Amino acid sequence: MPLTEMQFLQIIPNADQTAGVFVPVLNAAMATFNIVTPARAAAFVAQVGHESTNFTRLVENLNYSVEALLSKFSRERITEAQARQYGRTAARKADQVSIANCIYGGEWGRLKLGNTEPGDGWKFRGRSLIQVTGRANYKACGRSLGLDLLASPELLEQPRHAAMAAGWFWSSQKLNVLADAGNLGDIGSIINTGKPGRVPLGAEEREAIYQRALKVLA
Repeated sequence: MPLTEMQFLQIIPNADQTAGVFVPVLNAAMATFNIVTPARAAAFVAQVGHESTNFTRLVENLNYSVEALLSKFSRERITEAQARQYGRTAARKADQVSIANCIYGGEWGRLKLGNTEPGDGWKFRGRSLIQVTGRANYKACGRSLGLDLLASPELLEQPRHAAMAAGWFWSSQKLNVLADAGNLGDIGSIINTGKPGRVPLGAEEREAIYQRALKVLA
């Protein structure tokens, strides 16, 4: 059931500047990864809509304040000194490269994301409609899509590849099963936190988009 531009704009009302770009690539990704029922499509569009800030962002924003770095990430991932050195303050911008290399590097990044080389945290920061993050995930995604994402990770900033990467993640996590059950909470939790059973960031917006999509696609 291909999504039309009219339906897309009913679901994501403020995306009129991007509908012509994203509707074709969303349809291609959904067809490829069997996201073909109203329930599956509604869940998918709700999640990618939220994750991409209503289809306006395909690469992770790491513009964290000092306070956000200290509250959001463990000291294993970024020390207090690093947070105060790299985080945004009233007097300066965040050092996003250094932030990425802290929070996605070190032993944590090696074990969780396969980031083994200096600079991997920034190079393999989150990209696509559902953020693919880390060397190991870029490698797996690229293998599936036939792209050399280790050499050219920025390919996931292109709408076509961003949509296909989101479909790859969706399929790899078997999220169609949860969509069939109407379990939007665990879908959002897996995408946002890596595990089911948690409350994802933006849960209310995810639910609101989902409900609109269910009505439009019914």
